[in-house]
Amino acid sequence: MVMIKLIQLLSCCCIAALFVAQRKGALAFSPGALGKHKPSFVRSQIATQRYNLLDSLGSMIQNFGKKARASHILIAPRDWDSEEEARQRLIRLKEEINNDAEKFAEAATRISSCPSSKKGGDLGEFGPGMMVRNFDKVCFNEDVGVVHGPISTQFGEHLILITERTGEN
Repeated sequence: MVMIKLIQLLSCCCIAALFVAQRKGALAFSPGALGKHKPSFVRSQIATQRYNLLDSLGSMIQNFGKKARASHILIAPRDWDSEEEARQRLIRLKEEINNDAEKFAEAATRISSCPSSKKGGDLGEFGPGMMVRNFDKVCFNEDVGVVHGPISTQFGEHLILITERTGEN
C-alpha cells in the first residue's frame, strides 16, 4: 500500500514538472515570441510539440528505472544545404565509423554542431523522457554499442552511439 502511494505521488510530481517544462518550452515557440527570426539551430516542429509531454511521460513509465549514456553527432540545419545531403553525409560517416567508439568520438569532435562535440559527442547519463522523442526512442530501445541513425529531430540530423544502459529487466 505504501509503495502504491509512493508511485502515485511520484507520478503526480513528474506530471507537474513535465507540464511546467513543456509550458515554458511551448512559450518559446509561440507566434511572435521570436520576432521575425527563428533560431538557426532548430527546425520548427510545432505540430509535434503538443505531444512532447505525453511522449515524455510514456517513456518515463515504459522505461521506469532505466538510465542511458550516449554520444551523438549532430548536423544542424545551419550546416547543410538540404536535409537529404545531411543524411547522406551521416550515412557515409556511419560506414566509416563501423561501431568504433574511438572513431565516433573523433568524428563528433570534428563534425558535430553540438557543444558536446568538445567531449567527443558524450551527452552523459540521462533518464527516459529527458531527450526529444526520436532520440529517446533510440536510446531506450535500440542496441547498446551500435551507431544508430541518421535520426531526425527538430535540432537536425544525428548519429547516436548508445554507450551504456542500466536498469534493464
